[in-house]
Amino acid sequence: MKRFRLAAFAAAAAALAVPASSVCATDGQPSLLQKIGKGEGTLNVIEWPAYTDPSFAKKFEQQTGCKIHRKDAGSSNEMVSLMRTGGGGGGGQYDLVSASGDASLRLIYGGDVQPVNVKLIPSWKDFLPAFKSPPHNTVKGVHYGVSLQWGPNTLLYNTKKVSPAPTSWSAIYNAKYRGKITVPNNPIQIADAALYLMKTKASLGIKDPYELTKPQLDAATSLLRQQKPLLKRYWNSATDEIQDFKAGDVVVGASWPYQTLQLQAAKAPVKELIPKEGATGWADTWMLAKKAPHANCAYMWMKYAATPQVEAKQAIVFGETPVNPKACPFMNQLQKGSCAQYHLNAPASYSKSIKFWKTPVKDCGWGGRKDCMDYNAWQDAWSKITG
Repeated sequence: MKRFRLAAFAAAAAALAVPASSVCATDGQPSLLQKIGKGEGTLNVIEWPAYTDPSFAKKFEQQTGCKIHRKDAGSSNEMVSLMRTGGGGGGGQYDLVSASGDASLRLIYGGDVQPVNVKLIPSWKDFLPAFKSPPHNTVKGVHYGVSLQWGPNTLLYNTKKVSPAPTSWSAIYNAKYRGKITVPNNPIQIADAALYLMKTKASLGIKDPYELTKPQLDAATSLLRQQKPLLKRYWNSATDEIQDFKAGDVVVGASWPYQTLQLQAAKAPVKELIPKEGATGWADTWMLAKKAPHANCAYMWMKYAATPQVEAKQAIVFGETPVNPKACPFMNQLQKGSCAQYHLNAPASYSKSIKFWKTPVKDCGWGGRKDCMDYNAWQDAWSKITG
C-alpha cells in the first residue's frame, strides 16, 4: 500500500493556529465519556487512505454494528479544512480524524476536537512511553486523542553512488550531489533544517525545531533556499521518491522506512539511517470531533484499532510502525522480519530520539516566550522557498 501524505496547500485559513494559552480542556467541550454505550450504527471518519482498510475493519463492523463511512484526505491541510466545515468541530458530520502531528495541534487549539478518556482504551497502557502523552496530542495533561502509528524521517541513499556512506544531514545540502537530491514538499520540512542547525549552529539558540523565533525561522529558510538549486525535485508522495531512486534520478534524500523497504525489495542498492543530528518523524492520532454524532462507535473504533493484532495489520497494509509494541509478533506472522524492519523492537531510546511533528504555534515551549512563528508563517516561508 502506498503512503499518501501529499503536501498540497489548502486555503490559508485552514492553517490557522490559535495560541496555546487559549486552550482549556473544559471550555465548551462535551463532558468526558465515562463508559462506552451502545453503538449508533455509523462511524464517519476522515482518514489517510487505508487507515480503516476493510482487511482489518470488516471484523470491527461485524462485531459492533458500526458501519464505517470514509472520507480519504490527501494532506494534513485537507483534514483540517474538512474538520472545519459546517461550523467546525467536524460539522456534526465527522466522528474521527486520523491527524498527523502537523495538524493535531491546529485542531486542538481551534476547538475542533474534544478530550478523550484513555481509560476506555485498554491497550493504551501498553503503548511505547513516547506515545502515551506526546505533545502533539496531549496539552496540559489533557488527552485529545489516541496515538496509533508512527515513522521516522530518515536519510536514504544509493550505496553505489554516495561514498563514503553519509552520517549527517549535511548530505542533502552538499553541492557534490547537485541535481540528485530530493526532499518532501511539505512546510514541516522546515523542522528538518532547524534540527540540523540546532546541532550544527548553536549560536542560533534553537531549543525545539518546531518552536522557532523569527531569526531562527529565517536561518532555516535561508538554508533551504540554498538547498533548492541542488534538488532534482520535491517529492509529493512515497511513490514519487521510489520511482526517482529506481530510475537513478536521485541518489540521496529525506525519506521514510516504507520507501527504503520497497526499494530494497526491488533490489535497489539503498540504505537508510538516522543521522548523527537525529531526525524528525511523523506520528498519527485518532482524534474525536467536538461535534461527533456517533461518539460510542468512535470510542469502539479507537479501542479496537489500538489492539496489537489490528495495529500489526495496519502497519503492514500502510507501511508504518505501531505504537503498541505487543504488535511485534503479529507483524512477523504477517510478514517475516517486519517488526525489526519498521523498528518496533528498537530500544525506547530510538523513538525518544525522534522529534515528532507538532504544529508550530506562537507560544514557545521554552523560556516563557510568546514570539515563536506559527504555522501560517511556516506555510508562507515554504511557499517562498519552493515558489
